[in-house]
Amino acid sequence: MSELPRAQDLGIMGCHVCRLVTTYSENPHAHCPRCHNPLHPRKQGSIARAWALLVAAAIFYIPANVFPIMRTQSLFSKDDNTILSGVFELWRNGSPDLAIIVFTASIVVPVLKFLIMGYLLVSVQRASGYGPRQRAKLYRFVELVGYWSMLDVFVVAILSALVHFKVLSRVEPLPGVIYFGIVVVLTMLAAMSFDPRLIWDKRKSQ
Repeated sequence: MSELPRAQDLGIMGCHVCRLVTTYSENPHAHCPRCHNPLHPRKQGSIARAWALLVAAAIFYIPANVFPIMRTQSLFSKDDNTILSGVFELWRNGSPDLAIIVFTASIVVPVLKFLIMGYLLVSVQRASGYGPRQRAKLYRFVELVGYWSMLDVFVVAILSALVHFKVLSRVEPLPGVIYFGIVVVLTMLAAMSFDPRLIWDKRKSQ
């Protein structure tokens, strides 16, 4: 199968902001003729920034799972819940559907994002020519799941279930929520920093 030409090989490039396709230029001061934003054939420092944000997100993901995300108080009890304990609580109290949603949104999706972004970064650094279409689809998947907030999903689900099972309840957010919010933001920034056009470059990228 013949190698597909890149936009650069065809003498064209796209604007990051308005998506206008224009004539390729290596001039560092080139600007988009429509929105006047700077044009770049490749994002400078894309790999380094994406790695830094991804590693930071992985570090914050540990306290996000270890520390409790909320405290529920009723007339006779007080409970602190981490993400996993909240999932178990949902399942134990007869809400397996909510438990699955929370587990998927707060455990499965973040881990998948870590693995996919790590794989994409390593493959680009090794100038791999394997499956560029498949890798591009993986990147689009990471972009897609980053548009909706994982934080809102599991917080709302746990809140609705835990408050429902107690007559008089008070719910207080705890540090785990903050750490998880940081993870959400950092993984989104890591995906935004990564330049997917590097997937199609069969050369070492710095």
